[in-house]
Amino acid sequence: MDAHYYNVDVNWSQKHKGIMCSPELNIDTQNCIEVATPPEFSKGIPGIWSPEHLFTASVSSCFMTTFLAIAENSKLEFSSFNCKSKGKLEQIEGKYSITEVILEPTVTIVNAKDTERASRILQKSEAACLISNSIKSKVIMIPRIKLS
Repeated sequence: MDAHYYNVDVNWSQKHKGIMCSPELNIDTQNCIEVATPPEFSKGIPGIWSPEHLFTASVSSCFMTTFLAIAENSKLEFSSFNCKSKGKLEQIEGKYSITEVILEPTVTIVNAKDTERASRILQKSEAACLISNSIKSKVIMIPRIKLS
């Protein structure tokens, strides 16, 4: 596969806030995302996506898309998928870092006989997620499989 580039433009708007868009995704600014310093930092703004939220969301959404691809290829029948995630921000040796991302996926399967296979697919998805493989943060998965 050839290299791919994903373009993102961030423009400061005011104070500790900006607008993030991608020329590949946005015809206009309707789908842009407002980003800001999180409220835990000086002059941070609550209620707006922060880089820390976006980092955590990147891991979680990549895990989901990887799961969907592997589940489809494996012909796993499931009726729902959701994933809660938490990014842990710490200061280590004077530098801030997201040290771990906890993924809590829940997959609802159609047939009880697929429980073990669903578990294996979740494990494969975590191992194959390109974002998880691209970061130094520890990724911890706490999976849950339910029967519909």
